[in-house]
Amino acid sequence: MTAASDPYAPDSRYAYVRLGLSLLIATLMGAGMWAVIVVLPEVQAEFGVDRAAASTPYTMTMLGFAIGTIGLGRLADRAGIFVPLLVASGCLGLGFLIAGLAPSLTIFSAAHLLLIGIGAGAGFGPMMADISHWFVRRRGLAVVVVASGNYLAGAIWPLIIDAAMPHFGWRHTYVAIGVLIALALPPLSFVLRRRPSTRMMAEAEAATQASGVELGISRRLLVILLVLAGFSCCAAMSMPQVHIVAYCGDLGYGAARGAEMLSLMLFLGILSRIGSGFVADAIGGSATLLIGSLMQGAALVLYLYFDGLTSLYVVSGIFGLFQGGIVPMYAVIIRELLPPREAGTKIGLVVSATILGMAFGGYFSGLIFDLSGSYRMAFMNGVLWNALNLAVVAWLIWRRRRPSPGKLLGISA
Repeated sequence: MTAASDPYAPDSRYAYVRLGLSLLIATLMGAGMWAVIVVLPEVQAEFGVDRAAASTPYTMTMLGFAIGTIGLGRLADRAGIFVPLLVASGCLGLGFLIAGLAPSLTIFSAAHLLLIGIGAGAGFGPMMADISHWFVRRRGLAVVVVASGNYLAGAIWPLIIDAAMPHFGWRHTYVAIGVLIALALPPLSFVLRRRPSTRMMAEAEAATQASGVELGISRRLLVILLVLAGFSCCAAMSMPQVHIVAYCGDLGYGAARGAEMLSLMLFLGILSRIGSGFVADAIGGSATLLIGSLMQGAALVLYLYFDGLTSLYVVSGIFGLFQGGIVPMYAVIIRELLPPREAGTKIGLVVSATILGMAFGGYFSGLIFDLSGSYRMAFMNGVLWNALNLAVVAWLIWRRRRPSPGKLLGISA
């Protein structure tokens, strides 16, 4: 069968159907990342802990997310995406149930580390790696669409949880989310059981080899530098995303306003991610990454000067528009540079660095708040981490231009 007549060829109608279903699944699984942010004030009050301790479950979620992204990504390389999604459905369902019944912060945090975080990890890096096999002409766009499921979840789930908690409490809300995911995810995942053909993988392997050129640095060093860049950009990114609800509460605007700002931030982040996919297909992933890093830094600076209710809505919207496309660009770059049969593992490795950056940044921002009594120093910390990310990405681009103008990070535009 020729590529033209193959209904399951890259960029085919089937590929776009698979893309839509992957977005739905990623959005469903994204509850595992965002739920704990919304219940953070309630958890702090119920367990009687300070802000840094109350931020620990989020940090545990991000650590588990990183573990799940790497481990389930490796499993996806070997067995396809269907098996990791089944594992994730069990982890998320059980994790939300245990967390909802947890008698202590320790058990609540453990459920987020060992179950919720690991399960949610399958909906990000492994899903991006899987969809990258089904597109060639629009690979960048396909990757960012699936990655947008994480932000779509952030736009939807906080509003659902915030609306449910006054009626049912955060505990019953958690249990209900677990039941929903455990029932809905397995049948949806079954539709994705088809794997790329041997011919598709061979063609992708040949295209990867043809695109590689000498960088003057090893590919291993390139991955290390991308890990550093990913960690630093998300250490900066986590300050508004993790603490905006608590920040609004401290300013007297109420947690509900913060939840609305988070949803606005992440909804507009979806537009940013989709737009970055078109840009990446035109100018390359690394140039798109540089633009996103520069603009994210600018948005973080705005938080230092504006804390009125209306201005916070505006700045949060700007932040979402500026930073949404950053993380998927690491997956785009890695997918173009490394063999497709290692896509799940390698994308998982680099993306996990971004998750660890979110985990570190979320906790460290809470610690800075406890020490200083203000979020101003926490925002300044974010600006500094973003500057490190910008420096690494700019150096990589400069390194590319030095030996060979016209090629970007060893990738043909």
